[in-house]
Amino acid sequence: MAEPSAELRLTDPGTSCADFSRFFRAWVTNPLRVAAVAPSSDALARVMTREISPAHGTVLELGPGTGVFTRALLARGVAESDLTLIEFGADFAHMLGNRFPRARVVSMDAAHLARHALFQGSPVGAVVSGLPLLSMPPDKVADIVSGAFHYLRPDGAFYQFTYGPRCPVPRAVLAELGLQAERIGGAFWNLPPASVYRITRARRF
Repeated sequence: MAEPSAELRLTDPGTSCADFSRFFRAWVTNPLRVAAVAPSSDALARVMTREISPAHGTVLELGPGTGVFTRALLARGVAESDLTLIEFGADFAHMLGNRFPRARVVSMDAAHLARHALFQGSPVGAVVSGLPLLSMPPDKVADIVSGAFHYLRPDGAFYQFTYGPRCPVPRAVLAELGLQAERIGGAFWNLPPASVYRITRARRF
């Protein structure tokens, strides 16, 4: 099931015409992979990143696109050198490298995270995902989420937004991976409204 076609959302005044055009062209080329015709709003980016601080250390961002969430992370005080950006689109990856030269930009499919030794051990304090998980099959979603948690510290969290009515990671995938999801807020000024989820390892009693 793909993300709703109503993913046409309000963009902030700070979204440049060039970024809008770049996103729209990417959507026209591959609507299921991009699943949005415009970059995420700054308002949504603030909700996605408000729990993240420099104390988290390394932050892994999946599907950064034009870098809306990346800029929000920097505004939160996260060091650019602590960012690893995973972007499949070659044009977006090249643009991100120019915009954030001290960040680590890796051009790859996020479903292959576990196949690459991106980090030694589990140093990642947080994962921020702009990927359209609802447009992906459950097995691909499982590969992405499990790959991210492979690098996450035990107390780390995976942040994901969606325009759907529930967490975009299926319950069966969460259960299989021993994870739990909690809705932590939303950006109701978007059209349609977006919800943000925090996914963590399930507590053991």
